[in-house]
Parts: sequence; structure tokens; C-alpha cells
Amino acid sequence: MKILHIVPEFEEGGVERYVVQLCREQVNHGHEITLATAGGKLEKFLPQSVKILHLPVQRKNLFTIFYCVGKLSQIRALDIIHAHSRVPAWIAQRLSAKTKVKWIMTAHAPYSLNFGIKPLKHADGVICVSEAVREALKGYLPENTITIPNGIREPEYKWCGKYFPENKKFLYVGYLARRKGVDVALNALGLLKNREWTLDVLGDGSHREELENLSKELGIDGRVKFWGFRDDAEKFMSEAACLLFPSRQEGLPLTVNEALAVGLPVLASDIEPLRPLASGNLIPVDDIEAWRNAIERVMNGEPASPLSLDRLTSFSETAQRTEDFYFKISSL
Repeated sequence: MKILHIVPEFEEGGVERYVVQLCREQVNHGHEITLATAGGKLEKFLPQSVKILHLPVQRKNLFTIFYCVGKLSQIRALDIIHAHSRVPAWIAQRLSAKTKVKWIMTAHAPYSLNFGIKPLKHADGVICVSEAVREALKGYLPENTITIPNGIREPEYKWCGKYFPENKKFLYVGYLARRKGVDVALNALGLLKNREWTLDVLGDGSHREELENLSKELGIDGRVKFWGFRDDAEKFMSEAACLLFPSRQEGLPLTVNEALAVGLPVLASDIEPLRPLASGNLIPVDDIEAWRNAIERVMNGEPASPLSLDRLTSFSETAQRTEDFYFKISSL
């Protein structure tokens, strides 16, 4: 098949890493892939055969949407258009109307229920990355909607097996935005200055400066290191004692999947997409005191949140189910 993926930017984050893995699988299956994106540093992880078109597919205005549609309509003999995120969905809908090529979207998150997700109902198909996302968007989804969870790939590294109190390294990996809840983890750690610990923060984003300032205000900046974006996050996971995942909202967090595949223990907030992976209680969202108590228990050598790798599928299965969905939609 000749597949067009449309992704707003390619800097960092779960959606981008998902698309990288999906493109790798699709290239291995013999498909021809074109990626339309505003660009970013994760492009270097794509297979060399992926054709990259740099277009302003992240901009929320009609002029750029029609501009992108005009450019993308020049691609010959497309079989399927696959949008990732809301602006790409607007582009995909109009591109499909112009070229008569079927289009689908992967809903990676429980988006705000407003005009921005209007194209979803008109898609030829929608993939939801979790049942939580599907439930949140149920009034906006077309008949041909399927849930295909983000799978896990075989990691290059495995966890060192060193836990608290021997290993005192906490780790956060992800985009630095308010919905990720990193401020909650910092505030909780600020209440534990009497204990020995460090925190490595891997990622960039709109809240990085605010979070760096917060760590200074809490008097823990000497123990918290902001590394920015790193392409060796898996190595950090293998050497840490515990991943902190205090997110307020997610679709199905790829970072948690990757940590579980490496074998790294995870402390995670109680969000709907993680509940099917849990065999016990997760940590209440935004509850600093609960996070403090959970982190202190980890420092005392108690197990982290009870998330199970056994309930995850492989990414090859994710890719195969996506491919099957393409064939179903394109044959309608």
C-alpha cells in the first residue's frame, strides 16, 4: 500500500514515537510511506525509505489547511491517508474529498469535545489507542471505529535490577506540559528533602522553564537534572530505580509501556488508560501528599505501582491490526 501519515510536528512525545515504530513496521511489510509533518528531531529515527514532506500541518487556520491539501493532492496513487491529531484530521478530510482516497485517524488522547474534533465523525475509520479514549469520544466517532492499543517493542536495554535503597535514582521521561503532572512529582519530592534521592528529567516542552524554577523554589534543584530531549531514554530507564509518571491525562502512555518492557518499576497516577494494566491501587491524580507517601514507600524498598507487562501486546501486533484496518477501510 501507499500510505500517507500526517503528524503535526516530529520533535518528541508518544504520538511521534508511535508513528516512528508504525512506519518501521510498515516499511518492513513492504509498504511505501510518506510522512507530512512540520518536522523535528525524531525524523532521524525513521527508515530511510520514508519520504518526508515538510508542511505547516500543525497550524490551525484555513489558509494553511487548504495550502497543505493542495500540496498533498499531488501525491500519486495513494491508498490510505492516516491522520494523527486534530489539525491533520481537518487536512485529511479535505484531501480525501479532493482525491477520493479513504482516510482514517488515530485518536491518541481524549481530546476536548469541541469544534476541533468535528472531522472525526466524517472519517472513514478511527483507531482509538485505548477503551478510555473511545469512551471519552464516543459521541464523535464514526461507525467504523476500532480500539488498537499501543503495543511494546523489544527493548535494547534491560533494567539493572537495582532498586531503593541501593539505587536512589528517580526518572521522568516525556513532554514537559501541564497535563503531564511533573509539578506534582516535584512538589512531592520537595517534601522529602531529608531523604537521599535524585531525579533525571528527560524531555522538553512549554513548561520546562516553569518546572526548573519550581525545583529552585522547592530547594531541590541540586538533585533534579533537566536533560532536555534525549534519544537514549531507554538507557536511562535501565539504570534508574523507578519511573515517575504523574500524568493528569493520557490516551495510552507509550513511556509506561517502554518502561515496563525494560523492566523498570513505575509509580503512576490513577488515570483510566492505566487501570487495565494495574493489579492494585494507583496514585490519585494531583494529590501531592499521596505522591509523597508513595515515593517514600518506594524509598523504603516497597514495590512501586502494580502495573503488569503481561497485559500489553507487541507493537508488531499493533501494526498488523492497523494494516488490517487499512485494507478494510480501503475496500469499502
